[in-house]
Amino acid sequence: MQRLRYRHLIVALAAAVAATPAMAQTIYVQAGRLIDGVTDDVRTGQCITIESERIKAVGPCGETPAGATRLDWSGYTVLPGLIDLHTHLADLGQSADLAAPIKASPAETVLVGARNARVTLDAGFTSVRDVGTYRGLTDVTLRNAIERGDVPGPRMWVAGAYITIPKGGGELNGVVPNDQLPPDMRLGVAATPEEAAAKTTFLLDSGADFIKTIATGAVLAIGTEPGAVELSEDYLRAVVEVAHARGKKVTAHAHGAEGIKIAINAGVDSIEHASLADEEALRLAKARGTWLAMDIYNGTYIDDVGTKEGWPEEYLRKNRETTDAQRAAFRRAVELGVNIGYATDAGVYPHGLNARQFRNMVKYGMTPMQAIQSATGRAAIEMGRGDIGAIVPGRYADMVAVKADPLADIAVLEKIDHVMKGGEIVR
Repeated sequence: MQRLRYRHLIVALAAAVAATPAMAQTIYVQAGRLIDGVTDDVRTGQCITIESERIKAVGPCGETPAGATRLDWSGYTVLPGLIDLHTHLADLGQSADLAAPIKASPAETVLVGARNARVTLDAGFTSVRDVGTYRGLTDVTLRNAIERGDVPGPRMWVAGAYITIPKGGGELNGVVPNDQLPPDMRLGVAATPEEAAAKTTFLLDSGADFIKTIATGAVLAIGTEPGAVELSEDYLRAVVEVAHARGKKVTAHAHGAEGIKIAINAGVDSIEHASLADEEALRLAKARGTWLAMDIYNGTYIDDVGTKEGWPEEYLRKNRETTDAQRAAFRRAVELGVNIGYATDAGVYPHGLNARQFRNMVKYGMTPMQAIQSATGRAAIEMGRGDIGAIVPGRYADMVAVKADPLADIAVLEKIDHVMKGGEIVR
């Protein structure tokens, strides 16, 4: 028995050592075809020099630098690590059980989030903008654990909680009376502009990287309608003023056209979903430089799996009313040249399947290169990050490699062959 315990200890120690990042070293990556995430060029014969997690140089291949390790990806197309601008890692995931989020403790929610983070990273998404969780601040805990190296996962920028009116689209409605929900499930609930400003300050003080507001009703929330305005311009402006004064961005969940326009006029930086955007809303977004984060795949998943699993009929009805409209708005937004970032709402459908949306983005108007840039260099711009999203000197060495050509068949990104984060091979 003692020998068995000792053997288990050795196995555990070996696993811990294997999980520890290697000492900083120089890596020389030989790419077959290189898509850098910021230009339309596809270059061959390029090598990428990596030092201390960052890209030091990109240029024609030559002799391996002294002391460097050469990584042969000459048979692959190499791209920047992918970015998803709309995920819910620190959450239970969508199901027919409305009470699932309240049944799970904060600790369990974070553990589920750790699993979600690992499969997301394995799928080639090395950075995510995590746009809210019912269990407030569990996303902050997960982000911090990833940054410390306690668990593997993508770089996370988190919202902390939803800024929403009582019983609005950001509340867990239909389970218990809302005032009986646990306090950590109502950290962003605010009835007035003044309360919203105070909640914004609280979330930023508690570690949120940006603020997520719920400007209209939601598809996946009981008792709210996607087209209905829930936040006034004064309410949203109060949030924006606090966040922008601290150098933080604000995004607004907004399906309905009127809610989208109110949010843009209030100064938000981006709009989530934009399902029912009309011509005026799209042109306003274009004029103001407001970004759209349009999840044009998951309507298919909701209709298929939600129907099979018995999700609330209210959800299914609202999904049917918004899916085709959202895809038409997406196509028009592409035609107008509106800023569009890659955003999936992963968590509504299983994490790790984030890349399924690429096919829809191409189907509804983008070129394959535009779709790739929406999830790399363009996504980094939307987030205000100059350290990710491109294979250029100074950025983090976050890269993925695929055997096939994603410009010929964008669906190959659904199965990434190699993943690197910060110069470390993930898979």
